[in-house]
Amino acid sequence: MSNIRITKQFSFETGHALYGYDGKCKNVHGHSYKLSVTVIGSPITDRSNVKFGMVIDFSDLKKIVKEEIVDQFDHATVFNQTTPHIELANELKNRGHHVILVDYQPTSENMVVDFAERIVARLPHGISLFSLKLQETESSFAEWYASDNL
Repeated sequence: MSNIRITKQFSFETGHALYGYDGKCKNVHGHSYKLSVTVIGSPITDRSNVKFGMVIDFSDLKKIVKEEIVDQFDHATVFNQTTPHIELANELKNRGHHVILVDYQPTSENMVVDFAERIVARLPHGISLFSLKLQETESSFAEWYASDNL
């Protein structure tokens, strides 16, 4: 049976700041992120299976990505917990803001690695994460490919 790639796209709004960066992005700011998630597998061949002919039901993939990424990161502000931004993060949390603390610089490059790990942990047996594309602006994005991360 052939391997087929299935892609689902998602959108979410997230703020972040890059501590120590020497450009405008050192300031707290946000992006309208677009995330493309591509998985690979063989279509189900069991005719008695309600998902016959599918690699994965798009709604099943949507549930995983929404729970692991979109619902958590949408309208949140992400800070590196190992920098002085922790003080700002704690102040925002105390005022009721949705803050996510990570142990990495919250660049698109590092976020896409984090997202890959979250998705891989939830995929059903026989389905592999093929690639992710995290777009932070119309012309800027980071990509993660399983083949680059063996």
